[in-house]
Amino acid sequence: MTASDRSASPRPLPKPGILDIAAYVGGKSKVEGIAHPVKLSSNENVLGCSEQAKAAYRDAADRLHVYPDGKASGLRAAVSQRYGLEPERLTFGDGSDEIFALLCQAYLEPGDNIVQGEHGFAAYAIGARACQAEVRFAAEPNRRIDVAEVAKQVDARTRIVFVANPANPTGTWLTGEEIRDLHATLPPSVILVLDGAYAEFCTDPRFEDGLALARHAQNVVVTRTFSKIHGLASLRVGWGYADADIIEPIERIRPPFNTSIPAQEAAVAALADRAFEAASVALVEQWRPWLAQQLGGLGLAVTPSAANFVLVDFPATPGRTALEAEAFLASKGYLVRAVANYGLPNSLRITIGREEHNRAVVDLLAEFMNR
Repeated sequence: MTASDRSASPRPLPKPGILDIAAYVGGKSKVEGIAHPVKLSSNENVLGCSEQAKAAYRDAADRLHVYPDGKASGLRAAVSQRYGLEPERLTFGDGSDEIFALLCQAYLEPGDNIVQGEHGFAAYAIGARACQAEVRFAAEPNRRIDVAEVAKQVDARTRIVFVANPANPTGTWLTGEEIRDLHATLPPSVILVLDGAYAEFCTDPRFEDGLALARHAQNVVVTRTFSKIHGLASLRVGWGYADADIIEPIERIRPPFNTSIPAQEAAVAALADRAFEAASVALVEQWRPWLAQQLGGLGLAVTPSAANFVLVDFPATPGRTALEAEAFLASKGYLVRAVANYGLPNSLRITIGREEHNRAVVDLLAEFMNR
């Protein structure tokens, strides 16, 4: 469609490509006939959030009539101190999703491209396509990002490579050495985005969060979120760390006041509550291997995960499919995530729950498989 076509239209038309974008669809939160289902579909923190964060949120109620600090100064200082980062190299977003979108706005123009894994998080592609950029998918052998496969997709018009580590929805991860190898293959003009939404749940000593790489490289962005480990999903707070020359253009187009006072102050309090963070990691470390082992005993393949969820493969046999299993669990009040839109039509993603949730899921899937 040309500009003249749009001008001659009898109604306003979006720019080319927008209506081709598949809108993001979150995990299910409701099921007909069940008032309070157990939601294991969105990788939320099943422990809730820090009591200190709740108190900070409540204390902010008397200031709802004023604008927040547009620079998030208090939160900026807290993140900087916690991770040993230069405060001027931080940016804050309405969740890390907004930072992905801002990066695309700042660095992509029509004809450019991004590269992501074939099962990569949907928000990357949405941000790129909104800028009329091409999305290239690198094959993921064994459902892991592969350095050589990413390199095959990079060309002169590549501007951003997105890597979630650990990945969503697979839960797989790359070692620090593999991330450095990947970075070394990229031209200096290409930004490597390391999405660390689930970084806190990967405790393997070979894992690195990428912050040290971003400190010394001019083309690496590390993003984190308060939605998962800190349980503040409803407040939408994320942050990014990169070279000042990358951050500065983002700050020019970042919406003013994009993180609220309650969100900023709850995030500061959450960051200080190390006990809640440790309890959240401990729960996942205890029940993730148990869930994988139990589901494996039912004849279901489970992708090794370093996040707060597991990806489970079901047979394509009628009566045993992933979609039928999802519907069966929902009928019993347990919501999980089908991931066919990520190129995994025979899989379900299941958030690690509390003990009673995990045991119930195993018992229900045993019933399903033995029907």
